[in-house]
Parts: sequence; structure tokens; C-alpha cells
Amino acid sequence: MRTGLAALLGAVMALAVVPLTAAAQEEPEQEIIVKFREGASRADALEKSRTRAVADATDGAEVLASRDAAESIRVLMARGDVEYAEPNIVLETMAPNDPLWPSQWHYWESPGGIDLPLAWGLGPSGLGQRVAVIDTGRTAHPDLSANYIGGYDFISNAGFAKDGNGRDANPTDQGDWQLAGQCGPGVPARPSSWHGLHVAGTVAALRNNATGGTGVAPLAKVVPVRVLGTCGGTLADIAAGIVWAAGGAVPGVPANPNPARTLNLSLGGPSAACPVTLQNAINTARNALGATVVVAAGNAAANASGTTPANCVGVITTGATDRSANRASYSNFGATVEICAPGGETSPVVANGVLSTLNNGPTVPAASIYKHYQGTSMATPHVAGVVALMQHARVQNGKALLTPAQVLLHLKAKVMPPAAQCGKGLLDARASVQAAIAAP
Repeated sequence: MRTGLAALLGAVMALAVVPLTAAAQEEPEQEIIVKFREGASRADALEKSRTRAVADATDGAEVLASRDAAESIRVLMARGDVEYAEPNIVLETMAPNDPLWPSQWHYWESPGGIDLPLAWGLGPSGLGQRVAVIDTGRTAHPDLSANYIGGYDFISNAGFAKDGNGRDANPTDQGDWQLAGQCGPGVPARPSSWHGLHVAGTVAALRNNATGGTGVAPLAKVVPVRVLGTCGGTLADIAAGIVWAAGGAVPGVPANPNPARTLNLSLGGPSAACPVTLQNAINTARNALGATVVVAAGNAAANASGTTPANCVGVITTGATDRSANRASYSNFGATVEICAPGGETSPVVANGVLSTLNNGPTVPAASIYKHYQGTSMATPHVAGVVALMQHARVQNGKALLTPAQVLLHLKAKVMPPAAQCGKGLLDARASVQAAIAAP
């Protein structure tokens, strides 16, 4: 009897265990999105595809649940009364694997960031676009060098250039350090800024390379145009750099094989009006060559109408905001400013500045590093990078590139709530890209 009872109990236990094991191994439900045509036999479709309704989607579609999504989609798509059926896939944030990404608040943080991950989520990366950084020149950096292309040195004064000659085909930044009094009575000594490297990194530092941070348009190419050296740069050199960068002819200089449709000028100086030489160069780049010219508003906490090229016609003058999306204390302002972007404020908190690529050489290049800077110079490449994303989005959607006027129109129309005295408001990367895609 005991043997028989033990056998019976064993059989009962075995019967009890089988359903539990099967239930534990049952596939979890998967969701699909389905749109039925008008007049569809919906109940029949649900039964035959072994699905159940879960929620409404958009455009008249609905979300269904299934144990076998692939099979359910096959059954549904075989019906004539179903317009489409597809997996309700899960998307994730576009946060890259670059270790310094969490410190680049100016791209993603609310309220001070530009919603860059959402712009990337729409598809563009800047691929195929060239942005000319008209600045101190090219400096090698592991997070950027792969995105440099071509370039030229337009500094005509050999002393300012520190390379022993005038204009030449080598755009390498030789350092812009200066001795006390070298640039005028009472002007203090200062080390090299590597300003062009910092600006270029914001435009197009590499993304998802597990190194440093990233740029706004990480697959765009940077054309380094060297116009700033010791004591700055002259009007003639800067004007020549603008024309050449956009693909125009400059006497005595070979044609640019890599013309850029976006020019970044994170530079400026006091001037009651835009100099004719500079305005003519901008007109050529913009009107004759189709280049969008993005410039810094200036850092004097004054009306930008007294700073050039911020006061020139046909440029996108960019002011700076802090981490709270307010106009940065140093940023120029006024009617001349079209838009603002994160420029940061490193005082009293250094981490509230804009983090980008840099070099730690006090005079000549040394080790590659990353550093927080502040200024409208830092705000400007945010805009230039977004312009590259906008143009790439146009290409992806089979549309013609935007004209400079169209670029400005869409940037200004899609800003986030405005900061006081900061143009139309804060740059919105996602909305600007969406507007570029939608534009006829």
C-alpha cells in the first residue's frame, strides 16, 4: 500500500508540476501597432491573429498585444482590411557612450540645454556637411582630428602667425600666446587659448567613440580656417577667410576644395558699424555662395550693435545663456541678437561652463585635454552644429539644402521660451531639425 500511495502521490505531484513549468516558460506578451481600414472586420482580425487590444496609438491606429508578434503581424498583413502592422518597438535615449557626456549639460539638461538627443533621434548627424571654423586654426586631438578636412592659414603677419611666414596652406594653430605689452601698452601676458580647438569640438567632436565628450554634429567635417594669432586677427585676413571658406576666390590663394555651407565666426571686436570689407565678404559667402554665417554677439555685456561682425547684415548673431537658460551676465544683447545658445558661466562653478576639446600647452601644443570655457564664442558653435544637422536632415529626406534665409527663419521660429534680452529665445535643436524636415 505504501508503495502504491507513494506512486500515486508522485503521479499527482508530476501532474501539478507540469502546468507550472509550462506557465513559467510561456513567452511574455509583445505589442504591435495596427491600423485597420475603414469598415474592417476588427473582431475577426483580433481573433485570427490571436491578439488583444491594449491602447490607442496615433493616426487612427491601435496597440495590440500578442504572444507571438511576428506571427500576428504576418496574419494581419495578409488581410485586405489592415493598412499596416508593425512591432511597437522600444526606443531609448540617444545618450552616447562618451564618458564626459554627463558633464555636457548644454546639450541635454533642462532648462539650459538644447534638446540635442531628441534632434539626433530624428536621424541627422551632420554627415556630408562641412562647417568652416574661422578661428585660431587646427590642433590635433583624439576626439576631433578624424573630422578635420583641408583648411588654410590666412594670417598675413608672420609675427602674429608664429610660423615664420604669411598666408600658407598649413592651418595648424601655432599658439596665440602673448608677452606683456606685446599687444598694446598695459595688455598683460597670457598663454595660448586653443580657442579654435574648443569651438571645433563643440561643432563636431566624435560621438560614441568611448572618448571624452561629443559635438553637436559628430559626423560633420570641420574646415579649419586660421585667421586669429597673437593679438587677434586683421579685418583683411578675416574677410579673405570668410570668402575662401565658402568656396569663393581669394587672390594668391588656391581654390578651396572643401567649401563649407556653414561658417562659424566666434570672434569680434568693437565697431560702431559693420566695416565695408567685412560686409562685402559676408555678402559674397551668403548671397553668391549660399553659406550660412553664424557669429558671436560679444562678451561685453553691452548692446551687440557696437560689436562686429555681430552688427553685420545677413549673419546669425548668437548670444549666450547660462545653465538656467538666462542670458549670461557677460553676453551682449539687443535687437542685433537673433538667437541664444548655451555659453555657460564658469564663475563661481567651473562645471557650469561649456565643456569641449582643448590642449594644455601654455605656448605650443602639448597634451590633449577637455576644459570648460564660457562665452558667446562657445554659444556660436552650438548654432553652427545645429545648422549642419538641419542640412543633413534635408539631404536624408531628399530635399534641397536650405538657403541662409530659410535657416534663420526656422531657427528663430522654433526657439525655446526666450531669455530676457536674448533674441527670439534659446536654440532648440530638435524643433529646428523638425522644421527643416517639414519645410517644402
